[in-house]
Amino acid sequence: MTIRYHLNHLKTAAFVVLTSASALAQSQPVLTTQQKSVLTGLDAQTAHYGTMARQIWDWAEVGYQETKSSALLQEELRKEGFTVTPGVADIPTAFVATFGSGKPVLGILAEYDALPGINQDAVPERKPIEGKKAGHACGHHLFGTGSMAAAIAVKNWMQQTGQKGTIKLYGTPAEEGGSGKVYMVRAGLFNDVDAVLHWHPADKNSADPSTSLANITAKFRFRGISAHASAAPDRGRSALDGVESMNYMVNMMREHIPSDTRVHYVITKGGEAPNVVPDFAEVYYYCRNKNRAVLQDVWKRIVKAAEGAALGTETKMEVEIIGGVFNVLPVETLAKVMHQNLTKVGGVTYTPEETKFAEKLSESFGTSFGAIRKPGEAATVMPFAGGANDPVSGGSTDVGDVSWAVPTVGMSAATWVPGTAAHSWQAVAAGSTGIGTKGMMVAAKTITLTAMELFQNPALLQKAKQEWLEARGGADFKYEALLGNRKPALDYRK
Repeated sequence: MTIRYHLNHLKTAAFVVLTSASALAQSQPVLTTQQKSVLTGLDAQTAHYGTMARQIWDWAEVGYQETKSSALLQEELRKEGFTVTPGVADIPTAFVATFGSGKPVLGILAEYDALPGINQDAVPERKPIEGKKAGHACGHHLFGTGSMAAAIAVKNWMQQTGQKGTIKLYGTPAEEGGSGKVYMVRAGLFNDVDAVLHWHPADKNSADPSTSLANITAKFRFRGISAHASAAPDRGRSALDGVESMNYMVNMMREHIPSDTRVHYVITKGGEAPNVVPDFAEVYYYCRNKNRAVLQDVWKRIVKAAEGAALGTETKMEVEIIGGVFNVLPVETLAKVMHQNLTKVGGVTYTPEETKFAEKLSESFGTSFGAIRKPGEAATVMPFAGGANDPVSGGSTDVGDVSWAVPTVGMSAATWVPGTAAHSWQAVAAGSTGIGTKGMMVAAKTITLTAMELFQNPALLQKAKQEWLEARGGADFKYEALLGNRKPALDYRK
């Protein structure tokens, strides 16, 4: 009796294990022979693309000054048979690279601008590089190179299979505050595109129908009268007083605006010497909210604060809108496709050396925001979050304007050690290591598979477009850039 019980128990346990394994196999997405071949081709180019990304990382060119970075990507695309149109939308470092003809037309976005004021060597402890004034703290060196890799992989697949259609790689400068894509949207460069794919470096792998914050940025310039600050202060009118008065009023205003609004600024010019009343001062403002109407209302109040500051300090004020971007308009139909393909590709697995690097870097995060995350989390793909749970990013991006012009889908890949914050020295450090390259290739593979699926399934594109049209507000929607009709602010980083 006891023996029979144990035999039956073992049979039951074996059945449960086999059933669970079978269910797991059925739930795990399976790559086709064709998909495996395409991904193998990308794997073979990993070292090459990693070298390109590290070169852009080393140059670290800021918005609208990405001359070498843009040229490097364009040269590679020309070698691969793309027709490249440089200097589009009145932006010297913007370009569109095209392969194929006819419908469908798919676009892939590529960024390559760095952030000023932060740099770091590729080591897990704080070590700035002497003399370097910018760094890829948002990983756009990986973004641009990875997107290019995907475009080339899709092109190769189209050639090998005879797939009809057009693939376009958009070189989009100055995402960090310069709103480069807005001018490209305004110039009609996306008018013939059926869907756009993009990605972004991060500390996790995910592909959700997420949105972002709309954003308006501007520089407020105050002009006064210089005088000796001690011998004749009554003859001076301080431009810096105008800036500080504006900032004080805006900071008081924070209590009386929607709590999900973000307002931040830096004083870019404040005078040259304490004993001279400054006759010029400048402050650079950002204002964000996920609702564009709320954003525009708060922005008007910020401008009024600047006008009041000028009146009260007897200075003159002028405002220059530098950038303005929409919130991202998510399309769940496309997000589900991208998430499924990300799951097929999987996450990032560290070598023992990379694990050691990640653990050392993690020590710098602190624990104020909870337990330090484990490096192994980079190997996982986050569960799909859609419907009423659409995530909202705390940041802003000019991808938002693209998403209101054409159905758009994006993802993030773990190019950074889990727990890393964007715009940090830790992000710069990981971005020039194998950790960054591996995450970049996860994105390149996922975008490639997603583009292949969309090329082969026109009905899916049509379904996505219908969802997008309804979300956008139907035929009544009319796009008007938040930055108005101004020309690209090519000197905003100078």
